[in-house]
Amino acid sequence: MRRRLRRALLAAVLACVTVAGTAGATFGTEQEPVTGPPPGAADWRADQVLGRPLPDPATASPGRVAAFFDGLTASQRATLARRHPLTVGNLDGAPTALRYRANRLALREERDAALTRSTAAGLTAQQHRLARKQAARYTELLAPQRQILAFDPRGRGQVAEVYGDLARARRTAVFVPGSDIDLTTFDDGGADRYGRPAAMARSLRARMHRQAPDTRTAVIAWVGYTTPVGVGPDAATGRLAESGAPRLTRFLHGLARTGAPAPALLCHSYGSVVCGLAAGQLDRRDASGLVFFGSPGVHADSVSALRTPVPVWAARAPDDWIRHVPHVRFLGLGHGGDPVRPGFGARVVTAADADGHSGYLRPGTDSLANFAAIALRTYGSVHCLTTSQECRDVH
Repeated sequence: MRRRLRRALLAAVLACVTVAGTAGATFGTEQEPVTGPPPGAADWRADQVLGRPLPDPATASPGRVAAFFDGLTASQRATLARRHPLTVGNLDGAPTALRYRANRLALREERDAALTRSTAAGLTAQQHRLARKQAARYTELLAPQRQILAFDPRGRGQVAEVYGDLARARRTAVFVPGSDIDLTTFDDGGADRYGRPAAMARSLRARMHRQAPDTRTAVIAWVGYTTPVGVGPDAATGRLAESGAPRLTRFLHGLARTGAPAPALLCHSYGSVVCGLAAGQLDRRDASGLVFFGSPGVHADSVSALRTPVPVWAARAPDDWIRHVPHVRFLGLGHGGDPVRPGFGARVVTAADADGHSGYLRPGTDSLANFAAIALRTYGSVHCLTTSQECRDVH
């Protein structure tokens, strides 16, 4: 017994060491997860502009929120968005177009506040530089073509952006990213851009259009939880994922209540830990499929242990360093079973052309084509590592 415990502990420790050595990353700092509704919720609760209580952002279900807004006039909706942009912009269940409008207002307010701080007396030169950087970032997000579905400036910042016409889409997908992604980095360019959710989303939507040009599509890059920074306890444990999973669940419930088609949920790296913990709260109205790729584990040892009716897929590139991470859980370290392991029970798709840990959505890869087919629900076009009919039989 002691020998088995010792081996398990050693494997869990090796998980951290292997990630650090293979990823070439530095050890990160522990993050404080952002939880609860965004700033301004107290003012929203106290507002009597409509002569009746407004739904509590902390407790009202997305269904309750959707029903509330269904009962308002266009003028009343606009009033609430103008008075409480951060609340309305992040209120799952609120109409999509209204959230876009509210988040533009919130971004303008945050940009103007940052510009004021950038020259304010009594602040240091470093604080001035940070404020200028924040103002520039908010200005980028205010570009006319951008559709910001969620925006929270707290901490490192959180955001969700829509690519395509979500209101008219027939097929949709949502990306959930892993470590080091936040308001600043989610749409970075450069050589590693296909490891960022914004480029992943754009690449997937382009591929979906190529495979089904007559199908209206939309893809969402969702950075709605506090991700780990670097390699350390946050990346090796489920603490941040445990805070992120309820936020993801609520977000997906909100999409369903506003009439959006159930999206394929594509979960990369540590994001698959978040999705694994959320899976038991999702049904086929919330997601048409769960795709774990580049996963360190999903806090379950099998598909049945996820306790979800949503079909589960998995992929891993041959040269993805994540394959070296021991799939164990012990004393809070590690993330459990390997989703691409045959005994796990996922439908494992090919990813032979994917480039390392961050190249699954690079144009021209078989993994991108597979993910697009899953999002389009054209399952007969999915290429699996097995020829079994079960891999394609998804109803």
